[in-house]
Amino acid sequence: MKVRRGDGSAERRPARKDSREDFGALVEPFRRELLVHSYRMVGSFHDAEDLVQETLLRAWRHRHTFEGRAPLRAWLYKIATNASLDLLRRRPRRLLPEATLSPGDPGRPAEPPSGEPIWLEPFPDDLLADPAEIPEVRYAARESITLAFMTALQALTPRQRAVLILRDVLGFRAREVASLLGLTLPTVNSLLHRARVTLSRRYRPDPPAATIAAPTGAISAVLDRYVRAWENGDVDGLVALLKEDATVSMPPSPSWFAGREAIRAFTAARIFVRPNTWKLVPTRANAQPAFALYQRAGTGPFQAFGIQVLTIRGDRIAGITTFISSDLVGRFGLAPER
Repeated sequence: MKVRRGDGSAERRPARKDSREDFGALVEPFRRELLVHSYRMVGSFHDAEDLVQETLLRAWRHRHTFEGRAPLRAWLYKIATNASLDLLRRRPRRLLPEATLSPGDPGRPAEPPSGEPIWLEPFPDDLLADPAEIPEVRYAARESITLAFMTALQALTPRQRAVLILRDVLGFRAREVASLLGLTLPTVNSLLHRARVTLSRRYRPDPPAATIAAPTGAISAVLDRYVRAWENGDVDGLVALLKEDATVSMPPSPSWFAGREAIRAFTAARIFVRPNTWKLVPTRANAQPAFALYQRAGTGPFQAFGIQVLTIRGDRIAGITTFISSDLVGRFGLAPER
């Protein structure tokens, strides 16, 4: 079923005649997919939540402009996309440290966190909208939320990003995109061409199935060994699970490390300093295996530290991205301490 155009009569019912409660019931089914769309646009879970609220508020205020001739879904995407573009005019693009900086020296402490909102944030899988099968799109719903895809998206200009997401992820037609963004059809096609060229240079279009599906078999074993290595402070056990060119990054710190030996040196000196310091709780983020990371300073409870997202290729870990923020753990629906 192609939910892209939403041909149901309920979706075409004019919203301006409804009460606030009726209007809320009409738009609520689109909340999750609007959240995912806003996240793809801006790279921040926190900002995406705010943008959904802004989208629904704008929709309520301008409900008289929705006459029901076009699907309600398309109208909401128009508002959400333009709200995202408004935000992107005021905010820097969000990336990961390895996309912008040289790897750090593992013999030195990690750099202090940046105070600017310049890094990507993780997205909880529990909040992903149910994927729709749209055969003509280039990128499947879950592939297009992975950290690799999100990082590549940020290399695009905001308008290129909007056009590519609407066309190649959500499956809107070129004329629909032109209408949504107030652009001419040639402009949309030009933006899409440039976006595709840039993305092809920065994104590997064949993410491994283990990264974007629930892990089974050998991958589950890797994840179990990974948890044991962290919770036992086992440097050798951790390094044995890594690809030779694996990376470790820790936004909002700009520091990141590349290669097994650099990761070994940094982990031994800075992470696995004391036994029984870390606890990992499985979760999912960006359609990838993830853990809520908890740290204990002494003998008390483990306190929320951040969300750790793994990139797996084959039967090895290719990337460990630890988003250091205790607040993120709560946003994943997990307790602040263990």
